[in-house]
Amino acid sequence: MDGKGQESGPRGILVLYFFIGFTISVIIGWIIFPKLLYSQKKQPIDFNHALHVESVAEGCESCHFFREDGSFSGIPKLAQCIECHESAMGENPEEARFVEEYVAKGIEVPWLSYSRQPDCVFFSHAAHTKMGELECKICHGPIGESEHSRLYEENRLTGYSRDIWGKNIAGIKQNSWDRMKMDDCAECHADMGGGRKDACFVCHK
Repeated sequence: MDGKGQESGPRGILVLYFFIGFTISVIIGWIIFPKLLYSQKKQPIDFNHALHVESVAEGCESCHFFREDGSFSGIPKLAQCIECHESAMGENPEEARFVEEYVAKGIEVPWLSYSRQPDCVFFSHAAHTKMGELECKICHGPIGESEHSRLYEENRLTGYSRDIWGKNIAGIKQNSWDRMKMDDCAECHADMGGGRKDACFVCHK
């Protein structure tokens, strides 16, 4: 056998090892690691948004509204719920449990926030919905149509919801609400502002 044949053998093995290693790395990094990184949790109560939107005259704004000081009521407090739910309405076991475990005991529901931002970030709902005239679903999706609370996935390292990064590890999104990263904010601001860039301290404390 000549020298070329002897060289092609080890080279072929190295190429094979490279592809095997690459494949294993992709499987671990793109499939296994994300599954290990996020823990799955259920909301304390299975909430039916669609039912509430249909049954109240104000729709979303009956629970999510601007206070007199301009701050936004994102997750309603128990006091808002008690106005309609002093006692169980209907035969839904989730509502009966809600009244028994939270309303009757005066305990706030420990809702898990899909959209909680880092402490260093300042986000104004008024600037986006009032001044920017954006619909809520641009960032939150058609949540008003949901009949059940979706699974909450929490990053084991940061403690934040997976919604901040998004489901696709490559960062690819199909809808505007698929993730809530700074890149998405910058992209939207550039489009809405004609390419104008805002100063860092506008959003960052």
